[in-house]
Amino acid sequence: MATAHAHIAEPAADVCCPGAECELIPATEAHVLADVFKALADPTRVRLLRYLAQSEAGTACACHLPDALGITQPTLSFHMRKLHDAGLVTREQRGRWVHWTVRPESLTSVREFLNLPQPGATCC
Repeated sequence: MATAHAHIAEPAADVCCPGAECELIPATEAHVLADVFKALADPTRVRLLRYLAQSEAGTACACHLPDALGITQPTLSFHMRKLHDAGLVTREQRGRWVHWTVRPESLTSVREFLNLPQPGATCC
């Protein structure tokens, strides 16, 4: 009868990879980015931002948003407040309705942050 021998892997060498040779992102900038990411961490807010960004006039009246997204007016207000507080949208009162517009410049730092370099074929 043959016995099965388990293959025991050699322990990996204790390798330490150095960090990047750059400065860390300043704490204040990190907080701003974190607020934006928190605002975008909800699928409804992602959908809202995309809807606004693609609207024909570059803006959308709040009266159209609940039906377009299948949400109630109070839910819309909650989510738009989060997007507004994160600096992603502006609001303009036109008569009794609020019109929301995406602030494209608010996404510049996010684009720059997400444009991370590809990991190199070094060390780790």
